[in-house]
Amino acid sequence: MGTATFRDLYWRELEGRLGGIVSELTRVRYSPLPARESWHPAINAYCCRDCILICAELAGVDRSEIALTVEPRRVWLRGRRRPPEPRETEGPTSQVLALEIDHGLFERDIVLPVEVDPERVRAEQREGLLWICLPLAELT
Repeated sequence: MGTATFRDLYWRELEGRLGGIVSELTRVRYSPLPARESWHPAINAYCCRDCILICAELAGVDRSEIALTVEPRRVWLRGRRRPPEPRETEGPTSQVLALEIDHGLFERDIVLPVEVDPERVRAEQREGLLWICLPLAELT
């Protein structure tokens, strides 16, 4: 074998390695976590004088997609968030750069430290947050 042949092999190998590096550097990264059947919205919970107040992060979730179940010592929050996607007027997507916003079915099970009155619960959506007011149960 002549030197030109070794040089050709060397350059082809180098080209292949560089191509692999470029491919690795430009590849879109997705979360290494396995896919879940549902996601869990973040909450803040506060114990106030007359109630427990829960704030759930549910930006982009339509009110009709939320199910709230309250028992004296437990709250279940379930529903679905549709995937946020560009509008048709923004043109077709040519490349996805990141997909970090959870979508699909969600659930959150919250155990309460004291009893609340399920009959007097109030909830309202404000600025992408669901505020749940759980009045404390009357002491008998």
